[in-house]
Amino acid sequence: MTEAYVVDKNLGQPLVVEEGDLPTHNADGEPVVELTDEQKYLFDVRGWLLVPEVLADDEIEAMREYALRVTNQPESLPEHERSYVAGPLEKLTDHPVVVGFLNEFLAFPGLSSSECYGFRMEGAHLRNPAATADRQGAFNPHNGSGFFRFAVDSHHYQSIPGKSFSGLTRVVWELAPVKMWQGGTFLATGSHKAAYPGGAAIQDPNSAVWETYECPAGSVLFFTEALAHSTSPWTNTDNERVGVFNLYNSVGSRWSSWSPPDKLVEQMPPMRRTLFRETWCADNLPGYRYGGQNQRDRPVA
Repeated sequence: MTEAYVVDKNLGQPLVVEEGDLPTHNADGEPVVELTDEQKYLFDVRGWLLVPEVLADDEIEAMREYALRVTNQPESLPEHERSYVAGPLEKLTDHPVVVGFLNEFLAFPGLSSSECYGFRMEGAHLRNPAATADRQGAFNPHNGSGFFRFAVDSHHYQSIPGKSFSGLTRVVWELAPVKMWQGGTFLATGSHKAAYPGGAAIQDPNSAVWETYECPAGSVLFFTEALAHSTSPWTNTDNERVGVFNLYNSVGSRWSSWSPPDKLVEQMPPMRRTLFRETWCADNLPGYRYGGQNQRDRPVA
């Protein structure tokens, strides 16, 4: 298979991905789960991808309990652990399925290695309408047409034959069942590449513009923030929604001021800490300094 020709930063040279440029294991030593060709195609065409039943039942229960505890009983936790990337939720930040997806659609190999992620994390929050008087469930369509937008605020989507890049990417862990058209996230399939404005149809939640999904607890949804999307009222009376929304960006770009407590990050494995490093490109690959044709050529003393 011929690799896509991606231009590196100097003189039009191709960006060559070599062995060891991207991690094959996460911070817990678990093998990364690579996307299938079908999954790559579906995400690129639709702008979103659902992977059902990723988590085991015991993981789901522990994560759901912790997320609700952070929301409803924060005083029961040490201050630095009142976070949606703490406790059992920490493992979601670089779950093998997440790393496999982001290696393909977000990572920059020049700022990545076998022990460093080529992307960064910049957000984590919970959607649990029961705890917020349903304020989180109002229909509110936004974004879209990322193929034609400048990269300034990261809400863009770039493609060449054989390769696509999702500048700002949302990863949603559904820790409770989601029923079709009874809550969950609305997605305007393909709108990340739309050349026309959405018009009145996109303001109508009943329009054919919108799609959504159903899934069991423990499933994960990926979508590019360049896609038009919206929250929706949670009408499922069988269970409340417990959705952890994580946000990822490129190493050299930042959308929000969010960051987890320093004390929490300090307790994480070194590789996981690279998710929360500062936002710049030069000298932002731990262990190496920029120089020569490859910044790996000169290790830091």
